[in-house]
Amino acid sequence: MSWLDDDGDDELDDFDESQIRMRPNPKANRPRTKRRPAHSDAEIGRVLGVDRGRYAVLLGEGGDDERTITAARARELRRTPIVTGDAARVVGDVSGEDGSLGRIVGILERSSLLRRSADDTDQVERVIVANADQMLIVVAAADPEPRERLVDRYLVAALDAGIRPLLVVTKTDLADPSEFLKHFEGLDLQVFTSAQAEMPVDEIGTALIGHSTVFVGHSGVGKSTLVNALVPGAGRATGHVNEVTGRGRHTSSSTVSLRYVTPPPVPGSDGAVPSGRSAGGGWVIDTPGVRSFGLGHVEPQNILAAFTELAAIAENCPRGCTHRADAEDCALNEAAADGALGEAGLARLESLQRLLATFADKL
Repeated sequence: MSWLDDDGDDELDDFDESQIRMRPNPKANRPRTKRRPAHSDAEIGRVLGVDRGRYAVLLGEGGDDERTITAARARELRRTPIVTGDAARVVGDVSGEDGSLGRIVGILERSSLLRRSADDTDQVERVIVANADQMLIVVAAADPEPRERLVDRYLVAALDAGIRPLLVVTKTDLADPSEFLKHFEGLDLQVFTSAQAEMPVDEIGTALIGHSTVFVGHSGVGKSTLVNALVPGAGRATGHVNEVTGRGRHTSSSTVSLRYVTPPPVPGSDGAVPSGRSAGGGWVIDTPGVRSFGLGHVEPQNILAAFTELAAIAENCPRGCTHRADAEDCALNEAAADGALGEAGLARLESLQRLLATFADKL
């Protein structure tokens, strides 16, 4: 029998692969995997700012090899916001030389996150800065007029994020801020006052030592001027207030971290160097001026925490109390009716209830 006969082909039918359908692989590469490299060699750096998709990252902070590099975001982080103040894991070319480009492959857990929304009904968060532990709220005594409600919103956002608030009132040579400051009596809030010829650079600088402080404020209040005085060479743009609208012009267009370094003490006329001044440094995070500060991301029950002196009284409220003006058996309303809050306390309660009314649909 010839081996060409077809009689034995039936034995091979089980091995016929002609009916198997293969998915074409035009690139002839291996299938993608969900596993990502560990990047065990990544360096940790501080994000100083972002410009058109490129991040300035400080590596080796405080060491002999400290350097600022430019980095891009890794593809796997395309949905992760990277903001000023973040502690980033960086790989690639981290030499910092001209033309070099590193790659951010991860973000360390944040200790705080300052956010805002476009308005109170907008649930989309706009992340401002990460890992700040202080907020310096800058307002002007005049030109433009100070807005208590805006400051209240800053306070709510700061305390909701676990950030200590500070307050500086500029342009006190144009108006007396006493009436405005009465609105915040009873709060654990350090206040600085500043005039054109008497800017408290040393006092504010002392409060910055050892901290990462985000500067916020309405456009035109002198925030960038203050930053330039604290950080010589910062070069933050300054503007003026429109005489017709009373609004300031947006000058700072981006958020950036600047290192604050305590200036050396100036010897007196006798040549002696003053003592008692702390040496050290900190970080100043300058942000663009805003005319509104939405709190759509803040839970209503957290708003009361920004009004510490009222929160203590509210502990006597019944369970589920809304603390609004129409709330029955509210300890805050009862204290107001009994005259226990005083004029400043009544103003604070009004501000609190205004904010709570904004979130009435969430309660």
